[in-house]
Amino acid sequence: MTQHIREIVSVSGIENVSRRGILKGILSTTGLVLAVHVMPSGPALADDAPKWGAQGMPHGTVNNPLAFVSIAPDGTVTIVCHRSDMGQGVRTGMPLIVADEMEADWAKVKVAQAPGDEVKYGNQDTDGSRSTRHFFMPMRQVGAAARMMLEAAAAKRWGVDVSDVEAKNHEVIQKSTGKKLGYGELAADASTMGVPSNVSLEKTGAATPVSLPLKDPSQFRYIGKEGTNIVDGFNITTGRAIYGQDVRLPGTKYAVIARPPVMGGKVASYDATDAKKVPGIVQIVEMPTPSYPMKFQPSGGIAVIADNTWAAIQGRNALKIKWDDGPHGTYDSQAYRAEMEATARQPGMILRSDGDFAAAYASADKKIEAEYYIPHNAHATMEPPSATCRIVDGKAEVWTSVQSPQAAHDMVAAYLALPPENVTVNVTLLGGGFGRKSKPDFAAEAALCSKAMGGAPVKVVWTREDDIHNDFYHTVSVERLEAGLDKDGHVVAWRHNSVAPTIFALFMADPKHEAPLEQGMGLVDMPFDIKNVSIENGEAEAHTKIGWWRSVSNVPHGFAIQSFVAELAAAAGKDQKEFLLDLIGPARILDVPQKVKDFWDYGENPEVYPIDTGRLRNVVELVTEKAGWGKREVPKGHGLGLAVHRSFVSYVAAVIEAAVDEKGNITVPRVDICVDCGPIVNPDRVRSQFEGAVVMGLGVGLLNEISFKEGRVQQSNLDDYQVLRISEAPRETHVYIVPRGYDMPMGGVGEPGVPPVAPALMNAIFAASGKRIRSLPLGQQLASKA
Repeated sequence: MTQHIREIVSVSGIENVSRRGILKGILSTTGLVLAVHVMPSGPALADDAPKWGAQGMPHGTVNNPLAFVSIAPDGTVTIVCHRSDMGQGVRTGMPLIVADEMEADWAKVKVAQAPGDEVKYGNQDTDGSRSTRHFFMPMRQVGAAARMMLEAAAAKRWGVDVSDVEAKNHEVIQKSTGKKLGYGELAADASTMGVPSNVSLEKTGAATPVSLPLKDPSQFRYIGKEGTNIVDGFNITTGRAIYGQDVRLPGTKYAVIARPPVMGGKVASYDATDAKKVPGIVQIVEMPTPSYPMKFQPSGGIAVIADNTWAAIQGRNALKIKWDDGPHGTYDSQAYRAEMEATARQPGMILRSDGDFAAAYASADKKIEAEYYIPHNAHATMEPPSATCRIVDGKAEVWTSVQSPQAAHDMVAAYLALPPENVTVNVTLLGGGFGRKSKPDFAAEAALCSKAMGGAPVKVVWTREDDIHNDFYHTVSVERLEAGLDKDGHVVAWRHNSVAPTIFALFMADPKHEAPLEQGMGLVDMPFDIKNVSIENGEAEAHTKIGWWRSVSNVPHGFAIQSFVAELAAAAGKDQKEFLLDLIGPARILDVPQKVKDFWDYGENPEVYPIDTGRLRNVVELVTEKAGWGKREVPKGHGLGLAVHRSFVSYVAAVIEAAVDEKGNITVPRVDICVDCGPIVNPDRVRSQFEGAVVMGLGVGLLNEISFKEGRVQQSNLDDYQVLRISEAPRETHVYIVPRGYDMPMGGVGEPGVPPVAPALMNAIFAASGKRIRSLPLGQQLASKA
């Protein structure tokens, strides 16, 4: 594996902690309990590498993350999952790795969810499509250690050499006699033993002698196999699963909050006289006004606490509030778009310069230019934010669905002025996350309301309107591209100026330029074989809260670039697939990291995760073959569109079939999408992630838009902020996974499926109708011209 994995992570130790009771209440403390310590190693996880920390800012992660596994006397194996599950299956995937390596019977495995505790569990931020790729080897290591300790315990009991025993399917078998002992029977004996020497995963040029043998991948029983049941599947499908909105504590009160409608706004004055008359109202609380930069603080406003949610909502409706809108009260989407377009047409800050774009463009035989627009988007998670807090004897306990439990923990501790050890954050299942639930403002709101009630449990409920009006939105952007073609239709000059407010506006005063991590998302890492390139970034001020949204800046960058490639192919009179492959050029490793200052490769080492155009070409060729590109005749009014994108160190290509009727109505009969994410753990979950990404990407292309007027969001619910309905989903979605061996590093899965979908759709619409769509969402653009 090994050279790649050695450069990513180092397991610094596996420890027998059976007698410490450090996970009392979560794991069995009467059997075997192992902890694996994971030490960042090499440039992939250097202290100065950009990583998202507890407050969402890059920093060096905790240097001693731990993962835990226990075996109880009854044979139950419990594995702690320290990341949050929002449907991507991490509560199944990571324990599955441990179970396979330790030869556990999956039917006897339970999963315990870790509370927010970065000291004990390390970085718990569930983002960046990185949980499995960062913890695949540590999870295998701890599973292998448990297996070997059980084998050693059996050998000792039988008085035989350990070479005569073998762990298999939750039992240890003596090879020479066929005698068997179950894992539960051996747990206590194993708990008294030392841990076998660990594999050294230090970055070296040659393999280090291994004293903790891992399985050969050919022996995997679960990893990479079909049909594994997800651990929460039964509870989810029978309504037993607990999400943040499901938490009910005895004596709970319920709160809703009237928040400032404009970022930076605050309460000027309010009259609660009528609100207090509503039956069931318990208390009305003025929330603290946030400081700026805002980070993930609650927005402020007036909280209404009641015996039930309905009463709280009616009380809020009865409030009379005068708002001071602050500096962003004039924010208007249409005017801001015009400002961005004007900026995009001027030279921007140079991020990458190859050759001489100006000279090559001036001498080109044909010049093509286009501007693409993508609006703000809301996350619109199926479960809006919610949190419940109770304070007893100076100790606060929170139940909530968060992607960043440590951020929630730290924020609650700060707002309540409590020592960190006096705060517990219990992580429920998430009914969708997409980046919204990395921001734990709603957990702090619950803590403040509980404090106002003398510590009584209070549940803060966000309605859908609250969710749409007070989100951390996906950035708006204008992407301007210019290209020069020679007489043979080859691209000889390429300029891309990206203009978008940055996520970092949350953390610093008016940064105006996209940060390196946003620039690295499909912009500066443009993978084409073009000699003269200028990649630029114009200034843009943020007027609302900008947050990461599934695949982040890859969405606007991918939409613009892959739409423009199709436009260039049409201008050159060439087939889009052949033009795209010619543009990508031969299989090679790109030297972009050497060309770009502060190059960001999703927090990874570019030497381990290089930009590999061979893999990019391969997904294009595979998906077009499967979709019948150039071979399958489509009906009149139908068209095929293609797009490809590398993000989160994975490679994804999509072919979409779109149908446009005489009234301009769109249907999507079929989508083919191909991913090369390296080796995989759970193919069912990989497929489901890409099926979901297709639906989300089609929503981006067809429906999603958040707009502002006088600083206020104009949409309120799913009737006017539309998401894709089942009636609009593709009739067929085919997901193809490029098979890869376990001798290469893993890529991301949760986010990379979204970026190629909208451009593939718009390219298909062009093929079907001859109409080019450059502004998202599609909305009524075709119908108005039909």
